[in-house]
Amino acid sequence: MTDRSTFDTNVVTLTRYVVEEGRKARGTGELTQLLNAICTAVKAISTAVRKAGIANLYGISGSTNVTGDQVKKLDVLANDMVINMLKSSFTTCVIVSEENKDALIVEADKQGKYIVCMDPLDGSSNIDCLVSIGTIFAIYRKASPGAPSEKDALQPGRNLVAAGYALYGSATMLVLALESGVNCFMLDPAIGEFILVNKDVKIKKKGNIYSVNEGYAAYFDPAVTEYLKKKKFPQDGASPYGSRYIGSMVADVHRTLVYGGIFLYPANSKSPKGKLRLLYECNPMAFIIEKAGGLATTGKEPVLDIMPENIHQRVPVVLGSPDDVQEYIDLVKKHSAK
Repeated sequence: MTDRSTFDTNVVTLTRYVVEEGRKARGTGELTQLLNAICTAVKAISTAVRKAGIANLYGISGSTNVTGDQVKKLDVLANDMVINMLKSSFTTCVIVSEENKDALIVEADKQGKYIVCMDPLDGSSNIDCLVSIGTIFAIYRKASPGAPSEKDALQPGRNLVAAGYALYGSATMLVLALESGVNCFMLDPAIGEFILVNKDVKIKKKGNIYSVNEGYAAYFDPAVTEYLKKKKFPQDGASPYGSRYIGSMVADVHRTLVYGGIFLYPANSKSPKGKLRLLYECNPMAFIIEKAGGLATTGKEPVLDIMPENIHQRVPVVLGSPDDVQEYIDLVKKHSAK
């Protein structure tokens, strides 16, 4: 006889978790529907990512997206998949994607009350070398009366209802942040469901890893240069920080969430406004990190306080363990006062 005791007969799936949270909040179930649609898209993208070579999904599709990156075939597939799932869920009215120049206004007969901003395949330049990539999403409620428009998506991160990311790594994980906190769900391919594996995740108060693209060191502001010097050559006898940089935001932020430390994509003299996009990269990641007890800043203000001016706006971002990020903020203040 085989031992069946290891088979959990009361698993908490992502759907079950969201339904339970919705019941506590006396919700309408629309957010559950929306998150279910995102889940389905993520499962499909996960499958496509795993067999990209076989399915001939590698390679440039011939166009570039709004931010100038060359679009890979997987990007196109992921973008179409998420958009179609969102539209058919009858829960969204405006969809902002990194891959589309303008916001998509959902057809009137399919509209719901939510706005979704997303990066359907973050880190796609890493596809060909099999480095982890991911999907990032941010969900807002429509706040204005009248017909939905692109302006409805221009809300500060403080207004977020939910945010999350899927990481297509050695396994597929979905990290979801709601008002109640951050939870991690792992895709179990045997049953095709996301299972709750880490509940109410909290980031370490202080880490020992810094993550930044040091190839831009020649262009860094003095505050960034001094901060990194302190991490590499500590004056107080502490051990130097380790350096880890993948170049795929989802993977770098996920490691920071799990192990603690700091992730930096600051402004520099080449990119004075920063490089990462506010609506569908910085805001969702800042929301997740703050809900896990961390901090996310531009150096001058919390990321979540920024009022967006356009849907593809770029901002500097530094996020991670609260003590590490606070030390960075203090250094920026010191240099600004000079």
